[in-house]
Amino acid sequence: MASLSRPPVIASFSPLKRTPKPMATAGRPSGACAPSSPPVGRKLPVLLFDIMDTVVRDPFYEDVPAFFRMPMKDLLEQKHPTAWMEFEKGLIDEMELARRFFKDGRPIDLEGLKECMKIGYSYVDGVEDLLQDLRRNNYEMHAFTNYPIW
Repeated sequence: MASLSRPPVIASFSPLKRTPKPMATAGRPSGACAPSSPPVGRKLPVLLFDIMDTVVRDPFYEDVPAFFRMPMKDLLEQKHPTAWMEFEKGLIDEMELARRFFKDGRPIDLEGLKECMKIGYSYVDGVEDLLQDLRRNNYEMHAFTNYPIW
């Protein structure tokens, strides 16, 4: 099996521009730190957000157990111990996840599971307004996740 390697997904990433270090000024010893100003047009701080359960509700904890018609405790006992994490890391594809989802190898409805996850995504309460306020105030924001592609 070919190994897939996928870094976390990062949205709106733009490389930081290096700015020259300020020269020491009178009254400061050489090498002392001097405050620097952000590049023109960039408002600090730059904000980084993890997506799951910070910006977006994670459907895994409620919707997925309901999809399989079992309590979370039972799901955790019956699912393969590493398949989901391997999928998140890009080490296995979704077809391999479907084959290995449960320890006992029982089949799953992969398309149904994907739809369950997609329907379950929603903003965490209050986050959408917060993000809009930050955007209106010109904060630079980036988001990242290690969650699967769907």
